[in-house]
Amino acid sequence: MNRKKSIYYLNNKKNDDAKLFKTEILLTPILILIPFLVGFYLIYDWYIRDIVLNELDLFTELLLGLIIIFGNLIFDIPLIRSLIKFSSKKKIKK
Repeated sequence: MNRKKSIYYLNNKKNDDAKLFKTEILLTPILILIPFLVGFYLIYDWYIRDIVLNELDLFTELLLGLIIIFGNLIFDIPLIRSLIKFSSKKKIKK
């Protein structure tokens, strides 16, 4: 690789990081909200069917909803922290 190509690659690497970071920022609400909505829907459905209608055979919906919500919390908290650290280290220009 000659010198011009390597300099061009290094200059574009910074722009690629900025584009990747912007994409992560835009997708973060979707990655966080959809599993929470699904988890809460499963818990709500379990509540309506088990508690209100007295059909005591849908314990798996409660368990699945809780697993989705807690799993999402476990993986999303580090994601949000890393995005905050990355945005505070680099000021990305438009």
